Amino acid sequence: MEEHEEQAMKIFITGATGFIGRALVPRLLRDGHQLSCWVRDAARARASLGAEAELVSAEGGAQALRRAVAGADAVVHLAGENLFAGRWSAARKRALVASRVGLTEQLVAAIEASDARPRVLVSASAVGYYGDRGDEELDEQSAPGDDFLADLVQRWEAAALRAESLGLRVVLPRVGIVLGADGGALKRLLPLFRLGLGARLGSGRQQVSWIHLRDMVEVLVTALRDQRYSGAINAVAPAAVSNAELTAVLARVVQRPALLWAPALALRALLGEAADALLGGQRARPALLERLGFHFRHPELEGALRAVTWVDPALQIGRVTAAPPELSAVGRPQLLLQQETVVPAPLEEVFAYFSQAQNLGAITPADMAFQILGAPPEKMSQGTVIDYRIKLGPLPMRWRTVIDVWEQGRRFVDRQARGPYKLWWHEHSFVADGRETLMRDRVYFSAPLGPLGWIAQRLFIRGTLRRIFSYRAEMIALRFGGAPRAQRQVA
Repeated sequence: MEEHEEQAMKIFITGATGFIGRALVPRLLRDGHQLSCWVRDAARARASLGAEAELVSAEGGAQALRRAVAGADAVVHLAGENLFAGRWSAARKRALVASRVGLTEQLVAAIEASDARPRVLVSASAVGYYGDRGDEELDEQSAPGDDFLADLVQRWEAAALRAESLGLRVVLPRVGIVLGADGGALKRLLPLFRLGLGARLGSGRQQVSWIHLRDMVEVLVTALRDQRYSGAINAVAPAAVSNAELTAVLARVVQRPALLWAPALALRALLGEAADALLGGQRARPALLERLGFHFRHPELEGALRAVTWVDPALQIGRVTAAPPELSAVGRPQLLLQQETVVPAPLEEVFAYFSQAQNLGAITPADMAFQILGAPPEKMSQGTVIDYRIKLGPLPMRWRTVIDVWEQGRRFVDRQARGPYKLWWHEHSFVADGRETLMRDRVYFSAPLGPLGWIAQRLFIRGTLRRIFSYRAEMIALRFGGAPRAQRQVA
């Protein structure tokens, strides 16, 4: 029988602004939990996480960490340096150990020093624990490996497990390759594959244990509330694949050839010892998740990759045939973007969320580096001006938004007063449908640069807007429940 902690909790999170953390935060907020997040840059974190989570600055040091932990019912520890940000030099290895083992030790020390301790610690781990094991099927009882990464993960887990002696339930999700559009391995791979530059790595026979981001988030959410989750748990989908199979399926999904090959010697010359983690692999099986009845939304690789590359079919971009009279004062738009989203939450809650300027960053892809400049408005209303910085592709730029129309609980319009478009006029409207809300977006816009703008619209702007608004639909689904409509059958 399942044993759940159903009540809302106070949850302390490290690594909240990372790839997994950005998806986990809205999912936990949906369940009514109160979140505090350990962050290095509060302004950037607020832009990334939105208005609802409390931020605890790492500049406060050990004392701030103890206070944050003491007020928490649960801790989720996701922080750690990117393993593949550079060659594994001696200095880089020390940094990796410090960011994983060292920070985990600091976290457990803060818990030990607290009078009121959390009940559970969920500390991310990795399938790298097992080392390179060829085709051997690995469950949670399998022996560890003996390379650098395996040793790092063992020390990392050992540091977290010390919290058991303090009375905490400790869960160690051993994470495989996480598949999502806004980060992780696919953030680098997808652009290459879409250009027809996909390549298998080395022999291609090495096993890849993977998991879709939405399933990864649900593993963490379940581990927090289900007391049967304890110790190491392989956080991977049921069917590991070879690197060659991953390459072939991803190429098929993006409808491009993948005929290239990255030789092992070239990878080792480029990455040094870090290449071993790409050229080796683990065929991990989620034995405990299966025994505990965990439901995978995306158990098969092709379905998972299609969900990652999903574009909302409710999103339409076409020429303007008729524009609202309100637009006549600001210009004549050339193009119209339309999207309808069914949000499974009451209108008052949905409108309140979109009324807070700080939440804009939480539904914007991370690589756009959205950040409000100056103090954000406490409450938007007609005439409110918001200045912010974004990146479009590699280009940083400033954008000024003016709220032209504000109809509380029903509709508002933001207009670009300064930014990359010749004209941008975005109408948000909200209609109650019982306990759900139908949200309609209409964006009237014109590309800059005259005839060159039409070329840019075809080559770049249309695809960028589809990616932004599809990501927005995904994050809305995480925050309020359900799934984007085209994914509901898969889920």
